[in-house]
Amino acid sequence: MTILVAMLDPPREGLVLPGLADSVLTPAEVVDLYRAMAKDLLRAGADSGGDLLVNYRPDDLLAEPHRRAKSSEDAVRELAAEALDDEELEEARFEVQVGSSYDARVGNTVTHLLEREEASSVAVADPVAPLLGRKNLDSAAMKLRRRDVVLGPASDGRVYYAAFAEPIDFAGAYAVPEVDTLAARARDAGLDVDFLPESVAVHGPTDLRTLLACVDARRRAGRGVPTHTAAFLADLPVYITERSGKRALVRD
Repeated sequence: MTILVAMLDPPREGLVLPGLADSVLTPAEVVDLYRAMAKDLLRAGADSGGDLLVNYRPDDLLAEPHRRAKSSEDAVRELAAEALDDEELEEARFEVQVGSSYDARVGNTVTHLLEREEASSVAVADPVAPLLGRKNLDSAAMKLRRRDVVLGPASDGRVYYAAFAEPIDFAGAYAVPEVDTLAARARDAGLDVDFLPESVAVHGPTDLRTLLACVDARRRAGRGVPTHTAAFLADLPVYITERSGKRALVRD
């Protein structure tokens, strides 16, 4: 059974989705988008056949401008409570991230679960890829029965999902381009690697345009959409257009 580790930050302006700071979204809308994508990730994890672990960044790992009277843990738990029912909340694990860098925090969590708790496999995802649904998670879990590492590639060489049945050397493992670096680390350890289909991971305005178009297209086609993200995007007063030969996201 694969443990899904959802890497969450408290939903605060200036902290989450910093690549959208100069987009057409207001700071409050950026936070609302993050909240929606986080809830879809938690919902997918709860609906899948694996276990859910919410790994949150503690207050002492946040820069001073991003600290609040309400603790990081309380903010993340409140967010999770909006996505999960009481029983699911009881079953989900909430644990603090440990490490000064992203790769260290991921590495500490994955290695601990694999080696100390003897988990069969551990997956890691940030709330930036709302098209990662239950079926994708279950498909990845099936791949992990035959492969040691499964990666979900995104644009610009990023990853939206990374799962491990065996640990790797995580020091610098998320160096750009992340998908290639992670694959190289896995092969250096003698591990077999497989991939999920490429998907959208929202890090900047281009990714947001892609997500908006994909969600709208899936809705029109009667295909499944990420519930919370789709609802947020439907109410967002923006649309995609082309100006001077360049695509842009503009407000109504």
